[in-house]
Amino acid sequence: MSQQLLIAFIVFATAAAFTPGPNNIMLMTSGLNYGFRPSLAHVAGVTIGYSVLLAVVGLGLGAVFTAYPILQTILKYVGAAYLIYLAYVIAVSKPADPSEAAQGRPMTFTSAALFQLVNVKGWVIAVGSVSAYAAITAYPWNMLLLAAIICVITLASALAWLLMGTALQALVRSPRAIRIFNVTMAVLLLASLYPVLMEP
Repeated sequence: MSQQLLIAFIVFATAAAFTPGPNNIMLMTSGLNYGFRPSLAHVAGVTIGYSVLLAVVGLGLGAVFTAYPILQTILKYVGAAYLIYLAYVIAVSKPADPSEAAQGRPMTFTSAALFQLVNVKGWVIAVGSVSAYAAITAYPWNMLLLAAIICVITLASALAWLLMGTALQALVRSPRAIRIFNVTMAVLLLASLYPVLMEP
C-alpha cells in the first residue's frame, strides 16, 4: 500500500467533504429547522449513499462515463436542475412547528442516499478520487479502502455541519431570521453549482 497516496487521499477527501456543497448546506439547514436528532437519518443517508457511489464509480461506472461522455453531461444538468428545485424548497421552507407535524420534515435516509445520484459535486469528487488515488493498493481492495475512508470522513463532515445548524437554533429564533437564513442557504446552494457548470 502506498502510504503517501493514502495520506494525500485523506487530505483531499477531508477538504472536499468539509467545504460547502449541496449536502453540507442542506444538513446545516436541516439542523436549524428540525434539530439534531430528527436529522440523523439525513446524515446516515448522505454517509452511506456517498460511500456506495464512490465504490460503484470505482468498480466500473467510471468506465461507462469514459466510453459515453454524454451521460456525464446529462447527469450534470439533471443534477443541476434538481439542486435548483431543492434551493427553491429551502428558500420557501418555514421553521418546524410541532402543531403542523405533517408539514416540513427532514430528509429521510432513502431520499438523502438517492440524492447522491444527482449530487454533481459528489460525482466530480468520486470520479476524481478514483482517477487520482486508485493506485493506493491492488484492485478491488483499493476501491473498498477509498469508500471506507470516504465513509468515515463524510460522517464526520455531515455531523459537523448538522451541529452548526443545530447550534444556530439558539441564535436564529424569529420566523423572519429563519426565513433569511433559509434564503441565504438556498443562494449558497445555487452558488455551489457554479464551478461544476463552468467545467467544459
